[in-house]
Amino acid sequence: MARILVFVNIFVEKLTLDDVVRALCQFSNVEELYEVTGACDIIALVSAADIEEFRDFLKYKLLKIKGVRSTVTYVVFNAPKGPTNWMQAPKSTAQ
Repeated sequence: MARILVFVNIFVEKLTLDDVVRALCQFSNVEELYEVTGACDIIALVSAADIEEFRDFLKYKLLKIKGVRSTVTYVVFNAPKGPTNWMQAPKSTAQ
């Protein structure tokens, strides 16, 4: 079954960036993690089985990390090109 992907822009308190990054690296849902310039401080690519699993991850894990001020999320509908192929279900090899 295909998983959902969500880009999460993460805004952190000053001087907590390294601690937040370390905490995020511990979660298996976090597929990719980037420290960035611009409006937010971190962009995470998060996978989940469904929207409920993502909601629980956001509410009970990500937002509980000390130093995380807020997030903005973007659910991926389609990924016609990218380094990962998460959007497609595994192909059957049966003929």
